[in-house]
Amino acid sequence: MDRTTKGDGGPLRTGSRPAQLRSLTGMRFIAAFMVFAFHTGFIGMYPGVQATMNKVLWQAGFLGVGFFFLLSGFVLTWSFRPSDTTRAFWRRRIFKIFPNHLTTFIAAALLLAFVDDVVLNGRDAILNVFLLQAWAPDMNVRGNYNGVAWSLSCELLFYISFPLVVRWIGKIRPNRLWAWVGALVAVIFTIPFLTTLFPSAPLLDYSDVTDLEIWSIYQAPLPRMLDFTVGILLARIVLTGQRLPLGRAGSAVLVAIAYGASQFVPHTFGLVALMVVPLGLLIAATAKADAEGKKSWLGSRPMVWLGDVSFAFYMWHSLLLWYGYMTVFGPATTLGGALAEMAAIFVVTLFVAWLQYTLVEHPIMRRFSVSKRDKEKKAKERAGTVVAIKPPDDDRAAA
Repeated sequence: MDRTTKGDGGPLRTGSRPAQLRSLTGMRFIAAFMVFAFHTGFIGMYPGVQATMNKVLWQAGFLGVGFFFLLSGFVLTWSFRPSDTTRAFWRRRIFKIFPNHLTTFIAAALLLAFVDDVVLNGRDAILNVFLLQAWAPDMNVRGNYNGVAWSLSCELLFYISFPLVVRWIGKIRPNRLWAWVGALVAVIFTIPFLTTLFPSAPLLDYSDVTDLEIWSIYQAPLPRMLDFTVGILLARIVLTGQRLPLGRAGSAVLVAIAYGASQFVPHTFGLVALMVVPLGLLIAATAKADAEGKKSWLGSRPMVWLGDVSFAFYMWHSLLLWYGYMTVFGPATTLGGALAEMAAIFVVTLFVAWLQYTLVEHPIMRRFSVSKRDKEKKAKERAGTVVAIKPPDDDRAAA
């Protein structure tokens, strides 16, 4: 894989260090907020506008998760170093995702037991703890405990396979990378067609899809490997200086058009296929602009801070949204009241996310993500200068 490559605007890498992608860090929070907004549509805080809210926000959650999966492949590839070992990579990723996951899993179990008075399911608990729940076709398994953790089940597969996949993709000639993107996108569009062969089944309450359809298209880890791999390919495209069809503004417009078009296509295509190209181009164009030194409000200090806490925000938001509504607020009588409730839960979630990042996620990453042996080896490589070893930039990838 190329270690020093150039695009039209200057160096994208110098030696082994990748350019900082501050704007993509800021965009992570926007994606997390869109999933938050999507889940507000399930609660029914103000029944008078619920139908409109559901229509406007329907695509937001699928867009946010699709963005995270593409971004994971892109950023991990951007910061990949051939000298990095598989063991070291896996260690960093485990200490990135599991502290937040286990914290919110325990919180979910306590809330289920003591607030909802639910008898906990041991089988589901084991699958959730080890992030295997997304492999189950049953929605009750995937959505049990902290329901949003199903996406980490997919991410775990991504991380396990990444060291092999990135090296394989690194052997593809740069002028053939776009053809590979096209082939994977074609497969992504094929999957909804294949689901028409499934036996008829009841539709989900909130969508014109069945449980089996939403699993096989949207939540099953193997199909979502396609998005992740598209992200890897797009990173290689930018790093090798291949031309992008659209810049940041044009890609953002394409995302908006696809979002609007989601109202008019079958839901099976809106889950993943419709947004994969627009989101992928937006990520690639934003990374290229960042690497070329172009400024963006997305890369400002407040947005980067929000991006840093976005993983914790994502992991906590569903629990706080649901239990805040159920135990504190309840249905609002006016639209203004509903918006005030949502704003209050948003602020609480952001505060809890900051605490989680400050007290759990960041300290554990600094302490445990790099082994003692690797720290000592790195220190020796720096000509006897003792320095603090920070985790590589891949730890800002979306989890």
